[in-house]
Amino acid sequence: MVQGSENPQIDSLARRAPRVSYRMAEPAAVLAEPGTLAVFGFGEHAPRSGDPRYLQVPLEAFDGPAPLELWQVDAPVSSGREGALHWAAGGGWLFASIELDEREHGGATATAELAYRQLHQLVAARAEHHVQRVWNYLGAINHGDGDAEHYKHFCDGRASGMGDFFSEGFPAATAIGHHGDAHRLQVYLLACDRPGQKVENPRQVSAWRYPRQYGRTPPSFARAMSLPAGDVLAISGTAAVVGHASAHQHDLDAQLAETMVNLDALLANAGMAGGFDSHSPLKAYVRHRGDAARVREFLGSRLPGVPVLLLHGDICRSELLFEIDGWRYV
Repeated sequence: MVQGSENPQIDSLARRAPRVSYRMAEPAAVLAEPGTLAVFGFGEHAPRSGDPRYLQVPLEAFDGPAPLELWQVDAPVSSGREGALHWAAGGGWLFASIELDEREHGGATATAELAYRQLHQLVAARAEHHVQRVWNYLGAINHGDGDAEHYKHFCDGRASGMGDFFSEGFPAATAIGHHGDAHRLQVYLLACDRPGQKVENPRQVSAWRYPRQYGRTPPSFARAMSLPAGDVLAISGTAAVVGHASAHQHDLDAQLAETMVNLDALLANAGMAGGFDSHSPLKAYVRHRGDAARVREFLGSRLPGVPVLLLHGDICRSELLFEIDGWRYV
């Protein structure tokens, strides 16, 4: 955990965090801007691009057309491909992504293992080997019962593939189910040549310490990561979990309120003042289409002026209806 005051000191000698923002634009235009590390389009109808810095995320936005998500750094950026891996690097930062079809690699467990093994090999060979943040998007995340659930197979494979990938501690992460091709696994990450600081939530059991009821292999992530300069908190997928249990099962309004309490507790434990502003972009994942209007209304009231991308996605526990992640800049 990180302890501190409400005005944490920013280390001017450390790596300044990438600037993350949402913008209505064409991919070619923002990819041409100096310092563009990564660009993300959302949904089936998102623009296409062959640039390795561009990734089409298989999550549909409720408010369309969706803006692009941009990561930008104050340095020249190089990029390339190595098989299924795409990468870009600049200013001490690395973006890397991989997308695989589970039908081509032996199923959910084997595919997750392969994805993490290849990402590990790429990152370990670079100066930017300190992983700060990971996103995992998989189809049919809640399909199957008990240990046969797709998400639990993914967790097994991720653990097998990572090896000593996260020997210095787990990064912040999100795992969400998309509604595209059920066999499509997409993983991408942000890494740096300097380490960040993990942050836990005192209201929640650390994910890697979850009891056996959540699967053979517990999830492997920190609740948040303070990036190397201390200028931004990268927040993991946060939902209505208290201790290790899901709270207010299938009650949307109560889950929304509980999630906000968890966000406040996380910010406080990171030594940051509460709340978000117009420079702190968030993603909100909503399980049921019919709940989108209520979630939009709630977030508009609780987070006025905050850029929130509202996405149709399934949470890793079937009883949870809502999850949120994003960036909190100092």
